[in-house]
Amino acid sequence: MIGAVSGSFIGELLGSNMNALKFLKSTYTIGMSNPMLIDFKVLAVTFGINFNINIMSIIGIVLAIILYRKY
Repeated sequence: MIGAVSGSFIGELLGSNMNALKFLKSTYTIGMSNPMLIDFKVLAVTFGINFNINIMSIIGIVLAIILYRKY
């Protein structure tokens, strides 16, 4: 999780500050567009999950796995 969050953060910083690296800022959304709602009249439960993935978050995950196995 730390690798994904830090990679996404670095991708946003680099994509915002450098025009040549703007592609690092673009994200791809994977998940449910409309959350699932279960209504029991007394209790309403909503289920939904979305992942916003960019290239740097994938690189951060790979680096975190490598560092975890090494140390």
